[in-house]
Amino acid sequence: MKDREERTAFGEASGNLSSVRNKLMVMSGKGGVGKSTVAVNIACTMADEGFKTGILDIDIHGPNVSKMLGQNKRPVLVEEQIFPAEIMQNLKSISIADFTDVDSPIIWRGPLKANAIKQLVNETVWGTLDFLIIDAPPGTGDEPLTVAQSITGLRSIMVTTPQEISKADVSRALNFLKKLGVGPVGIIENMSYMKCPECGKTIELFHGAAGEDLSARFELPLLARLPFDPKISTLADKGKTISSHMRGSEHERLYRELVSAIQKELVLQ
Repeated sequence: MKDREERTAFGEASGNLSSVRNKLMVMSGKGGVGKSTVAVNIACTMADEGFKTGILDIDIHGPNVSKMLGQNKRPVLVEEQIFPAEIMQNLKSISIADFTDVDSPIIWRGPLKANAIKQLVNETVWGTLDFLIIDAPPGTGDEPLTVAQSITGLRSIMVTTPQEISKADVSRALNFLKKLGVGPVGIIENMSYMKCPECGKTIELFHGAAGEDLSARFELPLLARLPFDPKISTLADKGKTISSHMRGSEHERLYRELVSAIQKELVLQ
């Protein structure tokens, strides 16, 4: 991807996002909370519900969205515009991984990362979308900062796990968003519990209640408490999603309720 001297430092240099109704950056503050899995399954559930949806993976050093979607198509470049791959009905996707070899590391400092993300934002032709889901890497570094300063009308969804260490990192991330003027839609507590496959008993995997604590402290809705299930990670490894391969499951129901909760909060806020 190339740099452009004429590009402004911040702001949408093109009208490519003008027909995107809702732009939501999914963040975690902490790695290992299942944020990308949540982002991908939110996007796929939205698409399955009939919403025109795009997913943009801005994790420069660990892009996993394309693999989780089972993506076997590449974006098309036409006259310096990027047309994202159509993954399924109502779902388009693009990632920095679409422009690199699978096993090649990207060894970039901040300015190169920022320029690459701004090009993805400014040159991707999404068309009309109900939702653009942006999967950000953990923390509050160059990638989420660039998106926050480049996209007007951006909102966020924060993913945590129940334990205290996750709560501390997510607190910092929420304060980061506050300073940038990016309004959080709400909090998702992932891996909140697990159902025993033998007896159905609920098992608390982590000590703590970070989702509820963060919800109360920052006066944000707790959008969902999502369970852990090894099947979900197995599906992700195979490029399969909950909405298409776990029909009728508790997980599918919870993701559909989560999408409904996101819609409701966007209307209310």
